[in-house]
Amino acid sequence: MTEHDPTGTRSSHRAGWRQWLGLLLLVLPMLALATDLTVLFLAMPSIAGDLSPGTSQMLWIVHVYGFFIGGFLITMGRLGDRVGRRRLLLIGTAAFGILSLIAAYSVSAEMLIVVRALLGIAGATLMPSAYSLLRNLFHHPRQLRFAIAAMMAAFGGGTALGPVLGGVLLEFFWWGSVFLVNLPPLMLLLVLGPLLLPEFREPSGHRLDLASVALSLGAILGIIFGIQEMAEHGIHIGYLVAITAGVGLAVLFIRRQLRLPDPLLDLRLFRNRRFTASLAAVLMLGIGTVGGFYLFTQYLQWVAGLSPLTAGLWTVPFSLATVLGMLVAPALSRWLRPAYVIGGGLLVSAVGLTGAAVLTTTGSVTWIAASYSLGAIGQGAATALLSDLIIATAPLAQAGSAASMQEVSGELGVALGIAFGGGAGMLVYRATLTDSVPPAVPQESADTARSSVAEALEVAGALPGAVGSELLQVIEEAFTRALQVGFGFGAVAVTVVAVLILVVLGRYQANRYTDGDGPSQSEPATAETTGEPAARR
Repeated sequence: MTEHDPTGTRSSHRAGWRQWLGLLLLVLPMLALATDLTVLFLAMPSIAGDLSPGTSQMLWIVHVYGFFIGGFLITMGRLGDRVGRRRLLLIGTAAFGILSLIAAYSVSAEMLIVVRALLGIAGATLMPSAYSLLRNLFHHPRQLRFAIAAMMAAFGGGTALGPVLGGVLLEFFWWGSVFLVNLPPLMLLLVLGPLLLPEFREPSGHRLDLASVALSLGAILGIIFGIQEMAEHGIHIGYLVAITAGVGLAVLFIRRQLRLPDPLLDLRLFRNRRFTASLAAVLMLGIGTVGGFYLFTQYLQWVAGLSPLTAGLWTVPFSLATVLGMLVAPALSRWLRPAYVIGGGLLVSAVGLTGAAVLTTTGSVTWIAASYSLGAIGQGAATALLSDLIIATAPLAQAGSAASMQEVSGELGVALGIAFGGGAGMLVYRATLTDSVPPAVPQESADTARSSVAEALEVAGALPGAVGSELLQVIEEAFTRALQVGFGFGAVAVTVVAVLILVVLGRYQANRYTDGDGPSQSEPATAETTGEPAARR
């Protein structure tokens, strides 16, 4: 049955057992999406041995999934509002399951790349549909806040589970098993979803504007692709062109949305200060934290000398700490304003990142991971409430669009975090290595060592005796400094986000949330709270 409650009159109704079972169901696609993002990290050597992909193809196998999720999020968020959020979720779930089965039995690298791209499109239907359905399941602000935190915790836990799950499966099965593991929970969602999940669609007969779809896809794909590839391979004219083209298409997309009577993305959402500030904070939080994490995963293998599986296990405390922060945040927000919980969490994150930067000098993985995990608790608390502000303050009919914008901000944050945080660290690595390469190292070998850490380690291993050992020590010291810069960059960026949140959102009370298209009961009806011009109200 299709539900429509534009007035938000049910905002005080508490959820029953049926709604909580619905939440458990919605956790399943979050786990599937998250594990698919990271489960291939350890499977790539097996895939390389079986399908023989080139270097570029290996990168595309890993990254194309995330590219297409980011590219289609806005479209799928709006499509769910139009055709039905539950319907799109179930269609996407069926497609995701079928494509996972095909991916497991891919016979060539090209086939796997194409299937991974299609998996990204299917995945883009799941995330905004699942998040926006929470608005239909939970009408009490406190319960909605907890439900959103639980969903985010599931995604964070799935991300942590991916590498470990991949390592365990590869001990006993072939690489295709990492795709098949998601099939049982997806089948459960298909069977029970129609029984436990409500349907919602916007009562509008308008069709999607295909030109807007093309512009949003081109803009997001161009920007994310250019930034991630430049972070991986360095500055190149082709990547700069992709970013520039993406920005140009984004400008055209915005101009078109302002002209359309029924846009793909209603830009009036950005008139709500909480919505806009929270989106900006999600973006900046990704910029601040992802670069350090990216460098840390490499540090574990290249400097600490751990195997990929052991390195993956060392990232589990960070992910579990993030989940803990997400689950604690709703309880704290009962007594404190959301901005205080978010700002405090971000300051804890900044302390953890600063401590990790200082502790890299000790070379102790245990202490670095402990400090970083402390920061992850604050990061998780902040992320959970930022997501709640984004989804809960949007009009009910546009919850899908709001959820998709949250995920787009997160995707851009990840890309920019690797580019800025990871890029700044690698600049320090190259500068340090330039000043410290032992004189006995041949110039050609020194140039190769500066291009990437992986190639530097190969060069050091190939050089004879003391020369190779001395170069190896210099490489490890240079990358340790790079990690320090990555953590330090993150600490500064997260502190800036904390100040932004406390200044912009500090005056909002913990119970001030909108539900439906109307303002919350504790705020006056203004253009800022409703996102609508006064003339239309």
